[in-house]
Amino acid sequence: MDTTSFPAVWAVVGPGVAGAVFGVGWWFWVDAVVCSAAAVPFLHYLPGLFASFAALMFNCVKREDANYNYYSPYDDSEWRLKLWLFVSYVVSFVSLAGAVGFLVQDALTDTGPSAWTGVAGVLQSVFVLISGLMYWTCHSED
Repeated sequence: MDTTSFPAVWAVVGPGVAGAVFGVGWWFWVDAVVCSAAAVPFLHYLPGLFASFAALMFNCVKREDANYNYYSPYDDSEWRLKLWLFVSYVVSFVSLAGAVGFLVQDALTDTGPSAWTGVAGVLQSVFVLISGLMYWTCHSED
C-alpha cells in the first residue's frame, strides 16, 4: 500500500470513517428518542430510514460507472444508471426536507416531542447522507 498518496490511504481508511459517521448519525437519533419525555411517533423515524435507504441506493453504483466513459454491452443502459443516481439523490433530499419539517413542527408545538428530537432528526439525516457519499467516494474496483 502506498501511504504517501491520499487516494490510496482513503481507499483503506475511508469505509471505516464512513461507517463511524453513519453510526454517529444514528446515535443522535437514538439518544433523542430515548431521552424524549413524549412518545416519538413513527412518522418521525421515516426521514432517517429514507436517508439510510438513499445512501444504500447510491452506493449500489460503482463510481467508475458514473463517468462519461461508461460502456455497457447491454444496449443503452447509461441513462438507467444516471436515473438511478438521480432518484437516490431525490430520496436523500426529500428525507432531509422531511427532517427539517419535523424540526420546525417540534419547535413550534408544545404537545409533541421536544425540539431536540427535531434537531437530532436533521443531524441524523445529514450524517447518514455524508457517510453514504464518503463511502461512495472511497470504494472502487481494483
